[in-house]
Amino acid sequence: MKRLLVLGLLLLAACAPVSTGPATLTVMTHDSFSVSERVVQAFEESNNAKIAFLKSGDTGAALNKAILSSSSPLADVFYGVDNTFLARALEAGIFEAYASPALADIPAEFQLDPSHRALPVDYGDVCINYDKSYFASRDLAVPQTLEDLVRSEYQGLLVVENPATSSPGLAFLLATVKHFGDPGYLDYWRDLRLNGVVTVDGWETAYYTNFSGSSGKGPQPMAVSYATSPAAEVIFAEAPLTDAPTASITGPDTCFRQIEFVGILKGAKQPDLARRFVDFMLDREFQADVPEQMFVYPVLRGVTLPDPFVQYAQVPAQPATLAPDEIALHRDLWIRAWTDVVLH
Repeated sequence: MKRLLVLGLLLLAACAPVSTGPATLTVMTHDSFSVSERVVQAFEESNNAKIAFLKSGDTGAALNKAILSSSSPLADVFYGVDNTFLARALEAGIFEAYASPALADIPAEFQLDPSHRALPVDYGDVCINYDKSYFASRDLAVPQTLEDLVRSEYQGLLVVENPATSSPGLAFLLATVKHFGDPGYLDYWRDLRLNGVVTVDGWETAYYTNFSGSSGKGPQPMAVSYATSPAAEVIFAEAPLTDAPTASITGPDTCFRQIEFVGILKGAKQPDLARRFVDFMLDREFQADVPEQMFVYPVLRGVTLPDPFVQYAQVPAQPATLAPDEIALHRDLWIRAWTDVVLH
């Protein structure tokens, strides 16, 4: 009898499921990606998982890496491709289609891929920020339109980023293409150059070296940045501020709207977990974390924004937009033509 009991116990043990540790989900992102540790832990704990984030350069560099490694993907999920690179990502065929149930609560205006290979996560507007005190102290009116910027009273007052090396620089170039058309945008940039526009390689130089509104020492009181930059000035101020020192110019087509997407990479080692992570990124907990982590807006309806966003960040009523396939078709040509006009 004892022998039968022991044999039965051994058979039960053999049939019992083997206990395994958490599965690892690898998420490739651009370098600006950020998320609260508590949010990551919430996903890990509820899914018996560990997330490994693979930061891979700026948006263009990260996408190149994902495309070049598509036959043996480096990650399960790719986050950070935006509407300026979306058509390229879709044409390369790196994403699996996944119609997350969470899309039902996301406005159609953000869902640019009807096949649901790339799902929207957040959006933001690249605008011209200005130094309030500079204009107030000189009793100088703040320009309201792109056309205003070529007037003589604003000569030498604007710093922009090179669109070949900077995401906000490219976004502002696209805003001018949308507003003036092609080739009209080149005539506009010729006028800006004659009016002393200053060009630098990247956003950090433009904002922290050239722009007077952040350091108080730069020579230009206007810089191409983000509509959320005034809120960031308040949040990160060393001493509490009662008002933002900067604001944004938000007239029609003066800002360009960027939308960022997430997709499941073909050949993902953890496709099931990847789908759950995409659902998680579109759910309220992650979406509510987006503003103060990456200073962009959540795409999910009804998310409560931090107070500084409500008070100081401005959402343009008519941001410039271009179809992703149009951007993909002409982006390199527009940049080369811009370079010839502005830098040569």
